[in-house]
Amino acid sequence: MILVTGGTGLVGAHLLYHLIKNDEKVRATYRSEDKVNKTKEVFSFYADDDSLFSKIEWFKADITDVPSMIPAFIDVEKVYHCAALISFNPKDYIEMRKVNIHGTAIVVNLSIDAKIKKLCFVGSIASVGNSLNGNLITEENEWNKEADNNGYSITKFGAEMEVWRASQEGVEVVIVNPGVILGSGFFNAGSGKLFSQVFNGFKFYTEGITGFVGVKDVVKAMIQLMDSTIKNERFILVSENKSFKDIFFLIADAFGKKRPSIQIKSWQTAIFWRFAWVVSKFTGKEPLISKYSARSAHSISKYSSEKIEKRLNFQLEKINPVITSISKDFTQD
Repeated sequence: MILVTGGTGLVGAHLLYHLIKNDEKVRATYRSEDKVNKTKEVFSFYADDDSLFSKIEWFKADITDVPSMIPAFIDVEKVYHCAALISFNPKDYIEMRKVNIHGTAIVVNLSIDAKIKKLCFVGSIASVGNSLNGNLITEENEWNKEADNNGYSITKFGAEMEVWRASQEGVEVVIVNPGVILGSGFFNAGSGKLFSQVFNGFKFYTEGITGFVGVKDVVKAMIQLMDSTIKNERFILVSENKSFKDIFFLIADAFGKKRPSIQIKSWQTAIFWRFAWVVSKFTGKEPLISKYSARSAHSISKYSSEKIEKRLNFQLEKINPVITSISKDFTQD
């Protein structure tokens, strides 16, 4: 039996499809029925019938709650830990610590107790160190805890430390550190908003650069790593390093929409995130932009996936066809 946490998120949903397609026996955790329906929607992008989706053994549990998670590990041999909370809003920091660090600690402890054979953890490039001397960022770059890191980065790094603890206590582990993951489904959240915003006429762009990767490559790499003899290693998953301008333009072209035409400078976002913060204090609503999301929109970070390409002879799909495929699913949604 394979256990997938976070089976109702972008990575988890696509992972479940590929595992079930490979005739694996899979159990997936969920917290609410409406989230399960989002996974079912992802399956619809692959097939017209529900035959594969019906093979998932759904298990209601909360990864931050030990009693609810204990039964989920019965007869489980492998674990894919995909559950996480992603936010750049400082007010979510405590909750991110609870989900990302404490939740991962629970998954690790139960994996150790259940003598799980192998654990795959979905990390992030947010927990990989910054570039040195302008070189491409690799798995060898050390995360700097003294830097002004955002809450998400801090909690994903803390989660990785818990996973490494599992490797010291008899559980084989592999960690993937994907860039910005692009995939069909969840178009009103996370990276999915890039597609919905551009489709609806979003006019703005920035010149910041980061790594992007298709969700199908992420889950295929995870499965291959879990089926391999590779253990206790981490792998960056980035297909291409591109600017947000380039990504917005590719999405607009795929939709046949007008490209965003207004470049936002760093000083403009610096003003706007402060204004948004003040407004949020009066309204109680989440700010449209935070200090850290504003910073990421302009920062330049370039990553290398050479390690996984060599170890697994793995070819990552270019971003242009990834965006074209997702855009087709978006218009059919």
